[in-house]
Amino acid sequence: MPNIRSAKKRVLVTETKTMQNKAFKTSYKNICKKFEAACEAGNKEDAAVAYAAAIKKVDVAVSKGIIHKNTGARKKSRYTKMLAAL
Repeated sequence: MPNIRSAKKRVLVTETKTMQNKAFKTSYKNICKKFEAACEAGNKEDAAVAYAAAIKKVDVAVSKGIIHKNTGARKKSRYTKMLAAL
């Protein structure tokens, strides 16, 4: 445990940010799974709606630094191919 006041504050901020990142990453993964499930089921209407949400969530994750930009580009490309294949 830190003794310096500013270090104590940093510990609290780090804990808060970690929880925010975990919550965002969980929602990001759930939205992506929902899109993949819609594609597996072959439901084009649900997949199109879930696709828009998944792409937006990937973009936000990249901008926040949750995932790497190349990972985001790869996922967006794969999701676009999956939607086009339906």
